[in-house]
Amino acid sequence: MSAEVISLGCRLNIAESERIAALVAQEDIVVVNSCAVTMEAVRQTRQAIRRARRARPDARLLVTGCAADIERAQLTAMPEVDGLVPNQAKLDARSWNVPEAVAPAPKTHTRAFIAVQNGCDHACTFCVIPQGRGASRSLTIPQVLAEVERHLEAGAPEVVLTGVDVTSWGQDLSPTVPLGHLVRAILDAFPQLQRLRMSSIDGAELDPLLFELFAEAPRVMPHLHLSLQHGNDLILKRMKRRHSRADATRLVHDLKARRPDLTVGADIIAGFPTETDAHHADNLSIIAELPVVHGHIFPYSPRPGTPAARMPQVEKPVILQRAAELRAKVADQREAWLTELIGTPQTVLAERGGEGYAENFARVALPADTAPGTVLSITPATLKEGLLT
Repeated sequence: MSAEVISLGCRLNIAESERIAALVAQEDIVVVNSCAVTMEAVRQTRQAIRRARRARPDARLLVTGCAADIERAQLTAMPEVDGLVPNQAKLDARSWNVPEAVAPAPKTHTRAFIAVQNGCDHACTFCVIPQGRGASRSLTIPQVLAEVERHLEAGAPEVVLTGVDVTSWGQDLSPTVPLGHLVRAILDAFPQLQRLRMSSIDGAELDPLLFELFAEAPRVMPHLHLSLQHGNDLILKRMKRRHSRADATRLVHDLKARRPDLTVGADIIAGFPTETDAHHADNLSIIAELPVVHGHIFPYSPRPGTPAARMPQVEKPVILQRAAELRAKVADQREAWLTELIGTPQTVLAERGGEGYAENFARVALPADTAPGTVLSITPATLKEGLLT
């Protein structure tokens, strides 16, 4: 009898899956912590459920995560599924019929994902995540510091702050607190913390102190991943985003002027409803302008109940073609950037499998005997299939 937790989707799910695994550790159970951000994510959730049932035919199989709320009817109808746990109740021991336990000791000894915020108060026209996550809510600074301390005691050299809309952290607290104050509190409280990384952020919410920490604090990793979504202002308006193309480029250029080694990642949607060839060209050109070297490209898929699903749709073959062009653009820029890193020392955090991540999030090959969690300096000599060696 053993428990297994299968995590799909975002880094927040990864952080939450660790807590679920500790709660159900003594049960004969499989938990699928699902994702519903796109129809492809839902398809992968259903695929994971079927695969898990084949592997564990006698175990109880429960599904939680965003798809458990947003796609409740279709998941309930799957014969492989024994039950659903609401997304907002998945960290409550009562949801799993187990006794409330002391917070589990973290298993990670490399990067520790800490969910400082959950939910979202915005209404982007393409997004169903607020339906699955609810309103924005934040951990307090003492709660976050306690989580960081637990992971540091377990040996994690790097902490990643994550959430559904992590830059809205603190806006539901009384009094409200900007995210930069939380980052500053972590750095001040834990001088032994070697690396602090931010997950995807909304540039419209980046406060002045967080900007300064990105620009000046060496322990804040030089890796800015933007919830960008598009490079055309009209499409951004139809998405109900709160930034313009100029806002995004100004933020990146201002930060890179202060910290030239900063690398840029972005979430970008291909084929949003009403997107023309000219709009798509703006998507391609902003990848070059920023420049984006860590890209998450999402082919648009209509989600039930969202305003974008009622807009004039782009044909699916066109969406897929545009997504491929965006990925190719990012891949070309990424290869050029990695090539520039050859011969330059990189401080790398070793993961399992003989690889690790540099501060700028470049993947680097490591000596075979490097223990996970080790931080070491590597000067790559070559580049092979996206890996510095």
